[in-house]
Amino acid sequence: MRYRALMKLAKLAKSAISVGLVLLGCLLAAAPAGCGGGGTSGTGNGVASASGSDGTAIPANATFPDTLPSLRLTSTSAGVQQTVPLTVGQAFPPALLQPADGLVGQMSDGSQVPVQVDAKATHADGSIRHALLSTVVPALGPGQALTMQLAKGGRSSAAAAIPGPLLDAGFTASVNILVDGIAYSASADALLRSGGFSTWVAGPQASEWLMSAPLTSAAGTAHPHLQARFSIRHYPAANRARVDVTVENAWAFAPAPRNFTYSVQVLVGGRTVYANPQLVHTHHARWRKTSWWGGEPEIDAAHDAAYLMASRALPRYDPSLQISGAALSALASGWTGPKTEPMGAGQANPSMPDPGGRPDIGLIPGWAVMYLLSADRGARAVTFGTADLAGSWPIHYRDQQTGRPVSLANYPYMTLLGKDTDTVNPATGRAEAFPACGGDCSSPNTPDSPHQPAFSYLPYLLSGDHYHLEELQFWTMFNLFQDNPGFREAGKGLFKPDQVRGQAWSMRTLGEAAWITPDQDPLKLQFAGFLSNNLDWYIANFPANPNANRLAILDTNEYAIEYDGGVGVAPWQDDFFTSAIGRLDELGFVKARPLLSWKATFAVRRMTDPGFCWIFGSNYTLKVRDSASSPLYPSFSEVYRASAPAQAGLPCGGAAMAASLGLQPGEMVGFSATNIGYPSNLQPALAYSVNAGAPDAGSAWDVFMKRQVKPDYSDGPQFAVVPR
Repeated sequence: MRYRALMKLAKLAKSAISVGLVLLGCLLAAAPAGCGGGGTSGTGNGVASASGSDGTAIPANATFPDTLPSLRLTSTSAGVQQTVPLTVGQAFPPALLQPADGLVGQMSDGSQVPVQVDAKATHADGSIRHALLSTVVPALGPGQALTMQLAKGGRSSAAAAIPGPLLDAGFTASVNILVDGIAYSASADALLRSGGFSTWVAGPQASEWLMSAPLTSAAGTAHPHLQARFSIRHYPAANRARVDVTVENAWAFAPAPRNFTYSVQVLVGGRTVYANPQLVHTHHARWRKTSWWGGEPEIDAAHDAAYLMASRALPRYDPSLQISGAALSALASGWTGPKTEPMGAGQANPSMPDPGGRPDIGLIPGWAVMYLLSADRGARAVTFGTADLAGSWPIHYRDQQTGRPVSLANYPYMTLLGKDTDTVNPATGRAEAFPACGGDCSSPNTPDSPHQPAFSYLPYLLSGDHYHLEELQFWTMFNLFQDNPGFREAGKGLFKPDQVRGQAWSMRTLGEAAWITPDQDPLKLQFAGFLSNNLDWYIANFPANPNANRLAILDTNEYAIEYDGGVGVAPWQDDFFTSAIGRLDELGFVKARPLLSWKATFAVRRMTDPGFCWIFGSNYTLKVRDSASSPLYPSFSEVYRASAPAQAGLPCGGAAMAASLGLQPGEMVGFSATNIGYPSNLQPALAYSVNAGAPDAGSAWDVFMKRQVKPDYSDGPQFAVVPR
């Protein structure tokens, strides 16, 4: 377990880091002193030299879609619907859509609708990367399906609409709870009337307002921990509003945090849309419910998955893969019971540290890839429902000063792993420890980074919902501050102390948060700075280090070579890391390429090195030194002889080797037939190695794809990544 780091708290940082000044300097200067590696210029590998403020660039040799995407709209109603509102998130490739461009939707029935564009994130060239698109479909027949092709036209979105017309129409929404014998409430319509809101979506098709307030008693006393948050999205032409309600127990520094048990009622337009007589709300967690005022539209919007993958917003999954109907049915039928309710874990494993392969581990969880490739509505319910329930884990720390997820840039010495004395910021002399628990702080959900699913990136990409954006940001910050400040180098937020797989998934989450967080959000540049810090550290210690190991393994700490008495590594964990860096590379983070090129060696040479038999490229462990105090082997032939002494003299992949292993000829070790086996874990690493143009990567991919026993990805496609 990574938490054995608790035993090493004596390794404290020797100097303070003035985070605000250092971070700002690293972000604004080309190559400031003390920021680690150099600037963000290209490295001669085809990556464009100019980069955006988030550290991304548009690769000069990359190909992207040159047309706008389409959406498949399907009525889920048995009757005729009029003025059907819709908002989705959409990613765009570079140079295709400019902030001043207007859009229209050309429907397959010959009609045309205006489409409102709320741009959120932009590429390095200033073109739109991610936006929320809103429209109102005039009419849909029973079960009618239409394709809406986006095209340039019309005008860009107008200024924000005021909430007056919605309030004048009689809109109300509130949350009422009874906790510790006292009734508390919060009202969305009261907040709208007071002007206590910010605007998330603005224009003629839709406006959305974000607001929050403490749950307050009739005497005007605010609950010290429980808070209500509302997102109200109004479609004036349809006279409807989506009501998004979240209740949080998440203040980072409120004294005596604990669990609360209460009865709750959510009212919209005077109608109860959710009630629970005894909800146990755990500390630093939150829950969400959405409903509609004026009637819920019955419409399903399916994105063009191939387009999103071609735009590089998502990994490229095997385009020939067909998702199993039986697997989709089982997924949908299993979506029931307590796991789908507040504080439930949804489809994820509530105990993340549990060992073993499972569908929530990967660049994207298996159920989410099933939805992406099938557009199945049941899989959508599981994907978005589990993303809603990402709020159930006790990792949500909101700063009362900013109203945002607590940031390492503001509290460089906060931690979940250490003593209070470890949290004293030398620059201020103040402890940045979170307050001690004030009661029951148990939770049915145990988080960690080594087994952390990508809950929220895909749901935010496809929906544009602010809730999912904040979930992505909460989990990113949790990964940054959970470790002891002395190990992570305080405000630098380095992941190097973690297990290799923990470093992998933390880098994935941080990179995706930096890429898709809106440009105007201060956390965007902070995430970019933390990512740059980590990439600088990896580059300095590996690709730019002449003394780095020749196997290209990630030997960052004692967890990396802890197997077989301290002489073995877990190749599959290392493959997770290579995959995560490949993910950053395809998103355009310039500094990821040299690290990916170096890391590719370990994946590629296990398939191609003449002194190593590729059958063992997916072994659970590989021995990389003679003893825990010995240097690492300089060659793959030595790794092979030490790891497979009984097979080293047999023809690679032949019948004799297969017989000695109890496998079929040409079958790799490590559960080849399962979609969560070690060969499957290797596949994305090899695919990204090909994308990077690593030496012999193409040959390695060919060997890998010609193996005799392969998994069936139709019921679990999370590792079915293929080269671009």
